[in-house]
Amino acid sequence: MDDDAPQADGPQPDGKAQKAADAKDLHRAVREAGESELDRPAGALFWSGLAAGIAIHSSLIAEGALHAGLPDAPWRGLVAALGYPVGFLVVILGRMQLFTESTITAMLPLVTKPSLWALRRTVRLWAIVLGANLIGTALAAGMVAAGALGNAEIREAMVTVSARILELGGWATFVNAIPAGFLIAVVAWILPNGRTQAFWIILAITYVIAIAGFSHSIVGADEAFLLLFTGHADLGRTVFGLLIPAILGNLVGGAGLFTLLAHGQVQGETRE
Repeated sequence: MDDDAPQADGPQPDGKAQKAADAKDLHRAVREAGESELDRPAGALFWSGLAAGIAIHSSLIAEGALHAGLPDAPWRGLVAALGYPVGFLVVILGRMQLFTESTITAMLPLVTKPSLWALRRTVRLWAIVLGANLIGTALAAGMVAAGALGNAEIREAMVTVSARILELGGWATFVNAIPAGFLIAVVAWILPNGRTQAFWIILAITYVIAIAGFSHSIVGADEAFLLLFTGHADLGRTVFGLLIPAILGNLVGGAGLFTLLAHGQVQGETRE
């Protein structure tokens, strides 16, 4: 988010408490962040998205390492899921372009001032960032599958962790991706009001996504590519049963449901 975004209540450098932003202020802060993203050159968006796609792989690495190091117990999954937020912390705090975070930031300018030009800008950003994210996850997964990252035990654990997405069909993946898209949009929405708590906000919300088994398109792409490259899924299942349903579900949850609710609560009151 931009450096001028409103901050939460708490002690400030001058010793005074500052009032937390209301819904209109949050709308403005997130919308302005979206405008900045929409104005970025295509090359900058691509390289930032590529970095995000590679960096998000740290979620799967952390989950795999925890899974490999824990005993086979009923609580194993809950503890291993603590690795899931790692990639989001790296990407979001590192200000890299993540497709699911941009579902709300790129949509607010569009729904505030709808036009064909605004729609083209939004679709342009999503296409570049999503493509770069997917390339990054494919590169990272390919390195794991080739044995270039991690030891054999952790690589096997990463495949085991990833294989859980095969339990869902295409429709179930789509439905499961809606709350994931909604929750990542929530992260982007509330961060301007909790910048000093950003670490814990990202950790808590993405941990919920992990333990609930919701489908995140970019982490899920990392897992899907790993399964594809290791022979656990074919290309058709990877694209049409895993990637596309998760992407569409995230869009419905983030760009659709949450954005409309966030914009609707301040419609007619937004400050330009």
